[in-house]
Amino acid sequence: MTNVTHRELLPGVNLTAVHTTKFKSAYLGLQLLAPIDADSASMGALIPMVLRRGTERFPGLEAVSAALDELYGGAIEPMVRKKGETQCVGFIGSFLDDAYTPDGGRLLESATGLMGELLLHPATENGRFVPAYVEGERSNLIDAIRAQINDKRQYAALRLVQLMCRDEAYGVDRLGSEASASAITGERLWARYRELLRTARMELYYCGSAGTDRVEAAFRAALAGLERAEADELVALECAVRGGRGQAEPRCYEDALDVTQGKLALGFRTGGSSIWEDDYPALMMLNALYGGTTTSKLFLNVREKRSLCYYASSQLEKLKGLMLVSSGVEFDKKQEAQDEILAQLENCRQGRFDAQELEAARRSVVSSLGALTDSQSRLEDYWLGQAAAGVDETPEALSARLERVNAQQVQAAANKLELDTVYFLKGKEA
Repeated sequence: MTNVTHRELLPGVNLTAVHTTKFKSAYLGLQLLAPIDADSASMGALIPMVLRRGTERFPGLEAVSAALDELYGGAIEPMVRKKGETQCVGFIGSFLDDAYTPDGGRLLESATGLMGELLLHPATENGRFVPAYVEGERSNLIDAIRAQINDKRQYAALRLVQLMCRDEAYGVDRLGSEASASAITGERLWARYRELLRTARMELYYCGSAGTDRVEAAFRAALAGLERAEADELVALECAVRGGRGQAEPRCYEDALDVTQGKLALGFRTGGSSIWEDDYPALMMLNALYGGTTTSKLFLNVREKRSLCYYASSQLEKLKGLMLVSSGVEFDKKQEAQDEILAQLENCRQGRFDAQELEAARRSVVSSLGALTDSQSRLEDYWLGQAAAGVDETPEALSARLERVNAQQVQAAANKLELDTVYFLKGKEA
């Protein structure tokens, strides 16, 4: 049995505790949430990487690793995510659940304590982050940003978002840019770190067998000494969800790289539909019907029946109101594939899908939500997204809403979609 509890521990410091005996490990999360922008995104991404290098008590990676080994080989890793127009940076941790320790020991307090040390008591030199740690992790961050081009499928999706949302915060990558990362100094990074501690929303997470009161007490002790701004000074999280731009034609962009297969990506505005709207379950169903599953129209028709794409799928950006289509095509099949991708959307708009297709889409989405409880990491990511959105709907409640969606509602969601941007990654000789 799973029970979820939400509590505010300090101004802007919230705890989501999932009580379950399903797992042998306990899963922890500590995330700082702030609006993403081009000036500070790379600093936000760098902070947890530098913090993970050491603490006052364990001033180096080897010392931190030794401390984790003492906790039955637990793990704490830095995390950088983007949820809508919010950057989420911090740590996730996995430790043996207290119910399974061989000597009946209690690991929760030690695990949260170590996570708190990494956040609040980093290794320093002359009152700032250790310069060698900053330089080393900044180099790693730049390498990670550059490496995004190596996965051409993901790179095409990234470029689509950058171009489609170039005048919006959502267009900023979770890691920031190479130029902004290269410009980070130790002084600027320390100032940003102190600012986030004072004003950023903090989301704490626990999944395991411990009771909520004990989890709260453990996190309170771990965060003792945390100085927070007054409630009215905390950074507000907002996300601009736009309707259609109303343009006659979508904006089209191309890049040429040394690739043997073209990457065609299409970005749609959802007409204002998003996680906050009543029609969100219908939008989820539409995505599954259109391109989100192996029974979708894109997969069965564009890929399987007509063999126009090596892959073709769609995904929702629920906190931004976007649907993004990704496909891999031969260079000379680009227009034919694009036409067929749009034709399948028109089928959804006209209601040209049968009850069996609709039910397959429903079962896929409901099953995916049900499977969240089988994965601690996916469950944590779900609740982080809910926190960033400011909603607390459980997977079970969302599944219940999905069961009530009908064909007309799915058709209406399809008719709200507007093609905004088309991006094509082609070969240099194409």
